[in-house]
Amino acid sequence: MALASAAELPSPREPGAPYRVCLVCLGNICRSPMAETVLRAELAAAGLAGETAGAVVVDSAGTGDWHVGDAMDPGARAALASRGHDGSAHRARQFEPSWLPRRDLILAMDARNLADLRRMAQGKDADRIRLFTQVGGLSGTRDIPDPWGGGPDEFGHVLDLLSTAAPVIVARLARLLETVPPE
Repeated sequence: MALASAAELPSPREPGAPYRVCLVCLGNICRSPMAETVLRAELAAAGLAGETAGAVVVDSAGTGDWHVGDAMDPGARAALASRGHDGSAHRARQFEPSWLPRRDLILAMDARNLADLRRMAQGKDADRIRLFTQVGGLSGTRDIPDPWGGGPDEFGHVLDLLSTAAPVIVARLARLLETVPPE
């Protein structure tokens, strides 16, 4: 199945309600919570964060259950802290298939996560499940590499990728929300 154009994000499921984005990696202790933190900061800077109509709400989860309830990986937290972000409140969750109809856009950190999510969706909502790198305009980069078990350089590289993609995603979300008529 061909991937939908990154420039055309799916319309909100509920016009007038916040646009809901879920970021997904394997265990929800490194990549997706880092992406959640960075994307929330970019959305806040653009005036698009929160529960108000037309705003964007972001959360994250993992496809696996190994780390449910755990804090963010210390390397991920340290990388975020080095750039002024706080990841201390995060607790890992596992993505549930029942969430699919309640999210407008689901961004997978790598091809494996994408395949797992699409399998959960059983052929429904494929246009709402995309690669983070695709929507974030990271040409030449298909996957956000998993830094788990790595050092500061690996976590810093992942944070660089996320920080490059987040403003692109926010700009695309802003354009989408401008074109959605209020309820």
